[in-house]
Amino acid sequence: MKRLVLIVASVLSAATTGAAQQPAAIPPEYQQVLTTLNRQGDYAANVLKVNIPRNDLSVIVAGVKTPTPFGFGGWVAMTKGTSGDVLMGDLVLTQDEVNPVMSALLDNGLEVTALHNHFFWDEPRIFFMHVHGMGTPAALATKLKPALAMIGKPATMPPPAAAPTSLGFDADAIAKIVGHTGDTTGTVYKITVGRDDLALKDMGATLNARMGLNTWAAFVGTDSNAAVAGDVAMLASEVQPVLKALRQNGLQVVAIHQHMTTTQPTIYFLHYWGTGPAARLATGFKAALNQLGKNGISN
Repeated sequence: MKRLVLIVASVLSAATTGAAQQPAAIPPEYQQVLTTLNRQGDYAANVLKVNIPRNDLSVIVAGVKTPTPFGFGGWVAMTKGTSGDVLMGDLVLTQDEVNPVMSALLDNGLEVTALHNHFFWDEPRIFFMHVHGMGTPAALATKLKPALAMIGKPATMPPPAAAPTSLGFDADAIAKIVGHTGDTTGTVYKITVGRDDLALKDMGATLNARMGLNTWAAFVGTDSNAAVAGDVAMLASEVQPVLKALRQNGLQVVAIHQHMTTTQPTIYFLHYWGTGPAARLATGFKAALNQLGKNGISN
C-alpha cells in the first residue's frame, strides 16, 4: 500500500511539474509582436521570448563545425515593467552586420548595452550585441524590426589601402579639429585625452590617464585616405550618446565592455574604427568627445 501511494504521488508530482513548465497562451499584445517581427516565440514566466537563430550561418570554431544551438541562437525578450514593457536581447551578428544593426537600433530609439565576442578562431567572425528598450509591446516591435531586417544582408568591403611609409596627413589640422594635440610615432599620430573630470579612485588610488582612464584616437594614412582607431572611456549615461555620435559620423563600433571592475562609478570603454578623409575621421572623434562630461572635455 505504501508503495502504491509513493507511485501515485510521484506520477502526480511529475504531471504537475510538466504542466508548470508548459508555455502559457501568448497574450494578444505579444502575439502582435510576433506578427510584426514575423518571428516565432513562446510565452512563459510572464516573458515573451522571440527566437532569432542564425540558421543561415555555417560557423566553424577552431576547426570544429558548430551547429546553431551550440551558441548562435540570438533572441529578444519582453516582460511587463512598472512603466511599460522592458525589452532585452542578445543578437548574434557577423562582423559586417554589427554596425548597420547598431545604427538601426539607435536610430529607432533602442539602446545598445554591450558588444563582444564569445569565441576565438571562429569563421565567420561572430559578435554578440545586447539590446535594451522600454515602451509598449507594439512600439518596441516597431523599433526593433528595422534592425532585425539588417541581419543576413551581405556587406561590401572597400579595397585595402597601401601601407603608408610616413605621416601622410596634416597633424596640426587634426589637432585643431579635435581641440587636443597628439604625439607622432612613425606613421601614427595619436591624441590621448584623460578623464580627469571624473576624479575616479580605485582602492584609494587616483586613476588618471596613465592608469588607463582616457579616451584616445590614433590616425594613420593620408589626408584623403586615412584610418582611425581608438577607445572612449564613458560613464553609463554617456554610452548611448557616444554610440550615436560615432555611428552618425560613419565610425564603426567594435566593442563595448569594462576594463575595471571595482571603480565607483563604473566606467565603460568603447573601441571604434573608421576609414576615410582624415578631417572627417577627426570630426567624428570630436563628436564623440563632446558627449563626455557635462559640457564635454575641454583643454
